[in-house]
Amino acid sequence: MPIATMQPGNAHGGKFADNLTGFGRALRRAGIVVDSARMALASEVLALVGLARRDDVGAALEAVLVSRERDRDAFRELFDTFFRDPAIASTLVAQMLPIADGRAELPKGRARVRDALAPSKERPGTLDQKVERDAAMTASALARLRHADFNTLAASEYHLVERLAREIRLPIPQFAARRVRPGNRGARLHWPGVLRAAARTGGEVVRLPRMQRRTQPLPLLVLVDVSGSMQRYARLLLAFLHAATRHLRRRDVFAFGTQLTDLSGAMRLADTDRMLAAASQCIDDFAGGTRLGQSLASLRQHHARRLVGRRTLVLLVTDGLDTGEPKELGHELDWLCRHSHRLLWLNPLLRFDGYAPLARGAKELHARAHGMLAVHNLDKLDALAASLATLLARRGPAVRATSTTGK
Repeated sequence: MPIATMQPGNAHGGKFADNLTGFGRALRRAGIVVDSARMALASEVLALVGLARRDDVGAALEAVLVSRERDRDAFRELFDTFFRDPAIASTLVAQMLPIADGRAELPKGRARVRDALAPSKERPGTLDQKVERDAAMTASALARLRHADFNTLAASEYHLVERLAREIRLPIPQFAARRVRPGNRGARLHWPGVLRAAARTGGEVVRLPRMQRRTQPLPLLVLVDVSGSMQRYARLLLAFLHAATRHLRRRDVFAFGTQLTDLSGAMRLADTDRMLAAASQCIDDFAGGTRLGQSLASLRQHHARRLVGRRTLVLLVTDGLDTGEPKELGHELDWLCRHSHRLLWLNPLLRFDGYAPLARGAKELHARAHGMLAVHNLDKLDALAASLATLLARRGPAVRATSTTGK
C-alpha cells in the first residue's frame, strides 16, 4: 500500500515531513524515547527505502526509532493508527501550527497510545511557551512529585508518576552460582584455554586462564497486596516491578487479597500497559479484604517450588492490615522464612513518622521480616536498590524492623 494514501494532504506538496514530525511527537507522548537525531535518521532512511510500500516504511521507522523491546508493540499500534486515519494525523500536525481545531475519534487500544493521540487542550500557538514554562518548572514540579505520597496524587499526577516509576531500576544483588566460566581468577585452571594460549606463543605457557564461578541475581518472589487499603499503591508498584525487574531470569509475582493470584504469566508480557490489563483480568479480589495467612498457605501448598534452594529474595508489599488469624499468619511466615534467603517487608505506612506495627498482622510481620522498607513515593523507590543491598549484606540473624521512615 503506498504511503501517500496513508497521510493527509498531497504527498507532492511536501506534507510528509510535517507528518513525520507529528508522528515523532506522538511517539514521545507515548513514552518512546525519540530525539532530534533519531528523527533526522528516520528522514534519511525513508529517502533510501522509499514510500512505495507501507510495510517497508513501518519496518524502517521501527528500526531507527525504537530502542527498547517493550516499546515495539506501542510503536506498531501508533504507526497503524497515525497513518491510517487522516483526521488524527491532521490534528497532531495542526498542533504545531498557529491555529488548530482538529477533531478525531481516538482508537481503542493501549492507554499510552490513546494518550499520545489525544489532542492538546491548549492553543498550539502557546506550545513553545508551554515548553518554556515546563522547562522552568521541571525541577520544582519533579521534586514535589518525587516526595508526594502515591495515595494523595490527583488522577493526572498519578499517571505521570506511574510513567516515571517505570524508569526506575532495581539492581538485585548477585550471588556466586555453582556453574563456572573462563576468567582471570579461580582455583582451577581452564586447560583448553591454557593449550590455546600456548599454541599462539609457540608452545610457551605465558598465560594461565582459570575457571571462576558465574554470578547471577538472586531469584525474586514478589507478593503484592491488592486489598482496598492498598489499591492506590498496587497498580503503580506492579508497573514499577514489571519494568525494574524485567532483566531477571527468575521472577515470580503473586497478588493477594482474600486469595492468592499468580501474575507471573502477565509479568512476562513485554509491554507494561498490556501487563496491567492482563493482571486486572486475573485478579478477582481487587480492593477487597486481606488474608495474608491464607494466601501464604496457598503458596506453600501449590507453589512451593517457586522458592529456589533457600536463595530466593521475597518482597512482601503490604500495609500489614490483615483480617485473618494471627497464629495462622505466624505459622506461614515461619515456613516462608525457612525456605527463602531474606523476607523484606515493603510497607507504605512508613510514610507516617513514628509508625508502629500495632495491628495483629503487622505485629507478626514485624517479628519475622528481615527488614522493613518504605515504598510510598518515587524517592523511596529510587532508594530501594541501595536499601536492599544494605540489608542483604548483613550477616547473622534477621535484622528486625530496619525501616526507612520519613517523607
